[in-house]
Formats: sequence, structure tokens, C-alpha cells
Amino acid sequence: MAQNLAKPVSDLIAAFSRLPGIGPKTASRLTFYLLREENGLALALADALRALRAGTVECERCHNIAETSPCAICADPDRDQRLICVVEEPLDVLAVERSGVFRGVYHVLHGALSPIDGVYPEKLRIADLIERVRTTHPREVILATNPSLEGENTAAYIHQQLLLTGVNVTRLARGLPVGGDLEYTDEVTLARALEGRRPM
Repeated sequence: MAQNLAKPVSDLIAAFSRLPGIGPKTASRLTFYLLREENGLALALADALRALRAGTVECERCHNIAETSPCAICADPDRDQRLICVVEEPLDVLAVERSGVFRGVYHVLHGALSPIDGVYPEKLRIADLIERVRTTHPREVILATNPSLEGENTAAYIHQQLLLTGVNVTRLARGLPVGGDLEYTDEVTLARALEGRRPM
């Protein structure tokens, strides 16, 4: 970073640069935008970032990010507690919810298996899922991992782990683009994939 920049400016540029998808140029533009912006956006952003850690927890049941534990979805008596949709990330929960057709509950893995990146089963919430299935005896577990190599491997591993439980395991129907992410899938495609799920 140029040595003639004020330290708070260079520190914020460096912080923005550490975010995924933000390079040095974008980090600089964001920093100088916030510096010039006069409607209090910088202070609102600072408050929101402080509240992000202080005001969120991980749901004890599904591991989604929420304000309380259990989360609103797990605590909703109108949701089918015996229908569990397994997703990779909290953003995937939002994607499935946008489809408007799923009325069960979720289990968030917080990633997908990727040995080359050092992501093994013990780094994910897979053991919690197996225990949850053993204790709650759901009627169906829907594996809604992304249709990528890592997502497919994660689904296959979970399916193998669930075989002895006797639970009905299904996978989202094809129609989702291979290599795509659930969070970028349109509502119609995702709704059709949920409705057309099939046994593993």
C-alpha cells in the first residue's frame, strides 16, 4: 500500500482486500466511497458489522445462523420436523426458502468435502446430522448439496453414513446446473428440483 495514505485508509483497504472477490482496486474504491459518503453509511456499516457477531448464534439443531437458538425455522410448529433438507451453507437455506415449496427443516453443513483443501468430514456438521437422524427418526433426508464435484462427493458420503439408519434419503433432481451454487439458482428451477427429488 502506498506510504502516503493515512493509516486508517490503508487499514480499511487492507481489510476489504481480505474479503472474497474483493481485489485491491475494488477495496480502494469502497474505502474512498465510504470516506466521501455523507449520509452516515460508514457509521451504519460499522454498527452492522459489530452487531453481526454480537447478535447472531449458530442454531443448536440445524446449525444455521440465527438470532436465537433454536432458530425461527426449527422452532416453527408449522414446519415438518421429520423432513430435513441438508445444505452446504446458510445462503443455501435462503435459496431453498425463496422457492416457497419446502416446509421442512434444515441441516447446514458449513461447507463441502474437499480433501485437497483440507476439508474432511470432521470439519463439517456431518456427525451432528447422523446423530440428529438417529435420535429424531425423520421420514426423509433431502441431500441438497451443490451439483459440483465437492457437493456430489459430500452427498455420497452422507448417504453412505445414513444407510444403517434406515431413513429415506433423496437427492435434488437434476435441472440444477452442474458446477453451480444453490444461492444463484432461480426460484423456478429450485422449486422443480425440490419437487422432482429422487431416491439415492
